Amino acid sequence: MKGPLVIVGDAMLDIDLEGRAGRLSPDAPVPVLDELVERARPGGAGLAAALAASDGAEVVLVTALGDDAAAARLRELLAGVTVIGLPSRGATPVKRRVRAGGQSLVRLDTGGPPGGVGRACASVLRAVNDAGSLLAADYGRGTLEAEGLRQAISSAARSVPLTWDPHPRGGEPVPGARLVTPNEGEAMAMVTRLGLDGGDTRQSLAGIRRRAEALARAWRAQAVAVTLGERGALLTYGEGVPMLVPAPHVHCVDPCGAGDRLAVSTALALGQGRVITDAVAEGVCRAAEFVAAGGAARVDAESLRSPWSLPLGDHSPGSAGRPVVVATGGCFDLLHAGHVATLRAARALGDRLVVCLNSDDSVRRLKGPGRPIVPATDRAHVLRALECVDEVVVFDDDTPVEVLRRVRPNIWTKGGDYVGAEVPELAVLEEWGGQAVVLPYVEGRSTTGLVEAAASHAGSHGSNRVAAKAGVAMGRNAGQDGSTDVRRGA
Repeated sequence: MKGPLVIVGDAMLDIDLEGRAGRLSPDAPVPVLDELVERARPGGAGLAAALAASDGAEVVLVTALGDDAAAARLRELLAGVTVIGLPSRGATPVKRRVRAGGQSLVRLDTGGPPGGVGRACASVLRAVNDAGSLLAADYGRGTLEAEGLRQAISSAARSVPLTWDPHPRGGEPVPGARLVTPNEGEAMAMVTRLGLDGGDTRQSLAGIRRRAEALARAWRAQAVAVTLGERGALLTYGEGVPMLVPAPHVHCVDPCGAGDRLAVSTALALGQGRVITDAVAEGVCRAAEFVAAGGAARVDAESLRSPWSLPLGDHSPGSAGRPVVVATGGCFDLLHAGHVATLRAARALGDRLVVCLNSDDSVRRLKGPGRPIVPATDRAHVLRALECVDEVVVFDDDTPVEVLRRVRPNIWTKGGDYVGAEVPELAVLEEWGGQAVVLPYVEGRSTTGLVEAAASHAGSHGSNRVAAKAGVAMGRNAGQDGSTDVRRGA
C-alpha cells in the first residue's frame, strides 16, 4: 500500500464495567454486581483504527472529538494511530456497558455532536488526499457531514479504494465507493429509507440479494457486501449472480466489533491491490476469528497484538421450520481438495446438500472424447461417501435446468468465476423463489492440474507415453475445473 489507511468516521470511548453477579437486589429483581472492573477501549471508528494498527498498518484517523476528558482518554488509547480531530461543539460520545458473565446487562450512551461538526481543515483534506486506502466508518454521529469532507473523499476515491461502512442514521455513501458493507438489518433499513424496490422483506438470500442490488445501483457503488453474521457475507456487483462468502463456524458470545473488524480487513486488502472477492473473504474470516476470541469486549493491548487463525469449518443451520435444500453441480472427475472445500461450504448454507452430477455422455459433450476419466457410477459413489453430501442426482443434459426443476433447491451454488455473471439456471430458480450464489474458489486445485501432473510424471519415467500424451490432451480439453460448475465441469 503506497500510503496509510485513512479512516474517517465517528470515534467514541467504550467503557465496560464487568462484575460478578451472584445475588439479586433485595429491593428489586435485578442482579447485584460485585468485584467491578472497568475496561476502556476505543469504539466505533476508533476501534477500527486500533485494529488496523494492530495489523501493522500505518493508520490515520479523522474524527470529531469534543474538548473533554473522554477525548483525552480516547487519544491515549489510540497509541500508534495518527489522530486528526475535527472540531465539535458536542461532547465526545461515550458508550458504557454493564456486563456480567460475558453478557451485557445494560448500555448507557452519552455525548455526540448535537451542535454539529465544523469545516474540514487543511490537515484533514491533506490526509484524505494522501491515503493509500480509505475507510468511512459511519456511526451516524456527524463526522462525515463536516463541510468539504465528502467532496474530498469522493475525489480521492477516483484513485484509491474506498470502503464505506454505513449506518441507517448516517448519510449515503459517496458515488464510486469500491465496496459498501451494511449488515442485514442496515440494508433493510436503508432500502426502506430510500424508497427503493428491494423486493419483499423476507430474510431469504433472494430477498437480501435484491436489496443489495438496489443499494449498489442507488449508491453507484462498485460492489455491496451485506454481512450476515455466522452465515458470512453476500457480495453483489449490482447484477448477475452474487457471491456467498461463508464464515468459519465459531462459538460467539458477543459479536460487538465484528463489523469493524471486517471493514478494516477488507479496506487493508483492497489497499494492497487484492480484488473485491478476495478482500471480502479475508474480512469475513478475520471477523469470525475476532468474535471467537471474545470480540470487542476482549480488546486490550495484548489481544490486539495476538494473531488468530481458524480453519474453515462446516455447520448446519438447524432450521426449525422447513429444511433449506442446497444444490450444486458438476462433473467431479478426479475428486480433489478444492471440490471438498466447496462442497463443505455449500452444505454449510442449508440443511441438505444435493449434488447434480453430469452423466458420462454429458461430460463427453462438455469436455471432449477423453473425458470423463472416472465413470459416473464411481463418481457418484465417492461423492455419497462424503459426510457433507446428502444426495447425488445424475443428469444427462448439457445444463442442470431440468434436474433443478425436480430437486427445487432453495440455494444453487456456482463456481467463483461466475460472480456477477448471468447464468441459465437463474430463470428456472425464480419459478419457486430459489437463489443462485457463487462460492469462492480454492486456488491451485483442479482436475486439469491432476491430469497434467500425472501425464508429466508418466512421461518423465518413459513409461506409457501414449497414455501420457492422451492425459495431456484430456487436460487441455478440461479447462479450469476446480469449481462445482456444470457448464465448465468440476
